[in-house]
Amino acid sequence: MRQKGPKGPMNLTPKQMRIFQFVRQYRTANGWSPTLQEIADELQVSKVTVFEHVEALVMKGALRRDANKARSLSEVEDAVPPDEAHGLSFPLLGRIAAGMPIERCAQDEKVQLEEIFGPSTARRGEMFALQVEGESMRDEGILPGDYVIVERRSTARNGERVVALLQDGETTLKTYYKQKDGSIRLQPANEAFEPIIVRDCTIQGVVVGVLRRY
Repeated sequence: MRQKGPKGPMNLTPKQMRIFQFVRQYRTANGWSPTLQEIADELQVSKVTVFEHVEALVMKGALRRDANKARSLSEVEDAVPPDEAHGLSFPLLGRIAAGMPIERCAQDEKVQLEEIFGPSTARRGEMFALQVEGESMRDEGILPGDYVIVERRSTARNGERVVALLQDGETTLKTYYKQKDGSIRLQPANEAFEPIIVRDCTIQGVVVGVLRRY
């Protein structure tokens, strides 16, 4: 008999939620469970950290595992993570310039995806949302008023759209390129705008989705 999860949604931390969803997605894609090392590689954390979170997920009734078997992690039947019970939401941290950089403004709001699109099975993890201002990313379909969903990361690969914090404290949404001379080019997607060339910047996250309300 399969173990069943507790009634009602569980109280999971963002890391625990990401591990739970990665285990489920991995099992769906591959037919077997990920190892702790594979989870650690995905989250870019230590295996010890993953072990601690997995133990917490087992205690909360979200995951089950057989300590004597490899690749035995699986989600508990009827486990209901909180954002799947109440509709997916991300904290709305402010507005991001797709044009000239603007100062970041924190706001105590959330983007409720269920209100915009209905129940969603979109990718989830440590995410936040920013509302776009300006048209510098227009040619990639990112328009003023859109919401970009950002995965919190401190590194990026060439060609990824990033939220970059510049040394003057301003933020901007651009495509990231590390150039041969070591400088960073933050490239707009609108020929009316010039790229921003800097020696250094702080990557606050990588864009994984764009939302638009019609």
